[in-house]
Amino acid sequence: MKNEWFFTGRYKDYSFDNFRKDLVSGLIVGVIAIPLGMAFAIASGVKPEYGIYTTIIAGILISLCGGSKYQIGGPTGAFIPILFGIVATYGYSNLLIAGFLAGIILFLLEIFKLGNLIKYIPRPVTIGFTTGIAVTIFVGQIANFLGLSGVESKEYFHENLIEIFSHIQTINFYSIFTAIISLVIIILTPKIAPKVPGPLIGLIISTVIAAIFYPSQVATIGTTYGDIPNTLPQFSFPEITWEKIVMLLQPAFVIALLGGMESLLSAVVADGMTNSKHNSNRELVGQGIANMVTPLFGGIPATGAIARTATNIKTGAVSPMSGIIHGIVVLLVLLLFAPLASNIPLASLAPILMVVAWNMSATKVFLHVLKTKTGDSLVLLVTFLLTVFINLTVAVQFGLLLAFVLFVKRMGENVITAKALPNHEHKNKKMDTSVVTDSRDCPQISIYNVEGPLFFAAAQHFTQSIMNTINYKPKVLLLRMGNVPYMDTTGEERLANIVQDFSKHGIVLISGIQSQPKNLMKKTGLYDLIGEECFFEHTGEAINYALTRLDVNKCLGCKHFAFNECKKLSKGEIGELQIAKHEAAFAKMGK
Repeated sequence: MKNEWFFTGRYKDYSFDNFRKDLVSGLIVGVIAIPLGMAFAIASGVKPEYGIYTTIIAGILISLCGGSKYQIGGPTGAFIPILFGIVATYGYSNLLIAGFLAGIILFLLEIFKLGNLIKYIPRPVTIGFTTGIAVTIFVGQIANFLGLSGVESKEYFHENLIEIFSHIQTINFYSIFTAIISLVIIILTPKIAPKVPGPLIGLIISTVIAAIFYPSQVATIGTTYGDIPNTLPQFSFPEITWEKIVMLLQPAFVIALLGGMESLLSAVVADGMTNSKHNSNRELVGQGIANMVTPLFGGIPATGAIARTATNIKTGAVSPMSGIIHGIVVLLVLLLFAPLASNIPLASLAPILMVVAWNMSATKVFLHVLKTKTGDSLVLLVTFLLTVFINLTVAVQFGLLLAFVLFVKRMGENVITAKALPNHEHKNKKMDTSVVTDSRDCPQISIYNVEGPLFFAAAQHFTQSIMNTINYKPKVLLLRMGNVPYMDTTGEERLANIVQDFSKHGIVLISGIQSQPKNLMKKTGLYDLIGEECFFEHTGEAINYALTRLDVNKCLGCKHFAFNECKKLSKGEIGELQIAKHEAAFAKMGK
């Protein structure tokens, strides 16, 4: 593992043939990444060259330092709404600081081994905000697709819709024609020639047609954002103050969370395609380093790109060298052909982002979860709507909170506390809740099955279930807790109240208790309060002990017949002397 950190172990037995394969895949992915990098940057509210810088620097660093052999890193569509919101609210310079802080957060996640926590984010939350992001991206490109003029990008979804409708009369049919050409080529190319990068071909052909047949009739990158410089990005350390850190910490956490999730998901997809296994914590290190370094050169936040990673694998990549080559290819294109990129119409870029949005929308899964009409459906819908109409930060926070509340509610409802008695018709006298009836329920021994985690959400139900049914004050309360995997201090406190209340007139026995609840009870002193002699591994042993605590006089004439001994006790055939002998024998066994 140490060798891998110094990049030697990852290239063991690396051959020229491997390099040739990586070179081909790196060239192809690099060409694909160029239009995407510019499009993502523009949609995020920054200049297109910043997307190119991110593709170069983050792409190389993620491949060098990451935990997946096939990961391709760079700007992605998932970041667009959050980055645009940060730029609109705080400005581009503060976006760089937020990206830098996000890199530190990702790095710290690895140091404290917290990377796996990202995997516990509920699926409805991820589907909800991913689909919300897709809708935001798609709608954000309508103005460029239609060639609308005078449209100002707003922070909120409904404001952007108002802008579009208020400027609908400025439609440019040259832009629509250009966009349709680009869109058709993007859609048809994978079907006709799967190995040819459709977005690049669509971009080039639509740009050439626009330049030849109707120059100056459509808005281009150059006319809107200025020429793209064909120079290397300049190093500049952002001015970081404590006030800015506090102000940008929340969006930085969202960037880190989203980046970590997407990079790990991309790595998992790569594992499935190659039958390999990535290193999750190391992947977060790579993402952290890339996001700390990239802002120093003007780049925006980056993460693992699922589509580009899949393309990298399909085109024959065998090592991280393909990702490094992909960054170098983008760098060479920047140095040699950047001025030509200034002539690209915005209408040519719009379909690229619209297709990206469609592919990331997870429409089928979204509708499937929605149709279940469960708590997950509510989490999904709320997260989606908040992502679209407010922002991703609020959506993720509220979605996680709602998912947690619903989870706690479901877990609380799953705790079962029900009376049980031995089923005489079963050969092993199995404990059964269905045999308890008004005519068969021992007045002196109450046995309860307790199943599920006994925590704060279930504690009140647990208490009420028992206290409401033992008002007749039986002599013995036996709690079968073999199916209680966890108990918190709230559950322990409610159980202690029951023990204290019941101990005034009887005794509490517990059978089959698991290690976590037992250890907690020892720490709080409840174990000693109940008494070690009142804990049993098996219910049968507990029942035998409970029978020694009976008032045999109350058994005379009883017709409940809950236990095998009940018929003899009812007839007085088992007296106190025999019960005492039974108790002595039990005590001799060490119980």
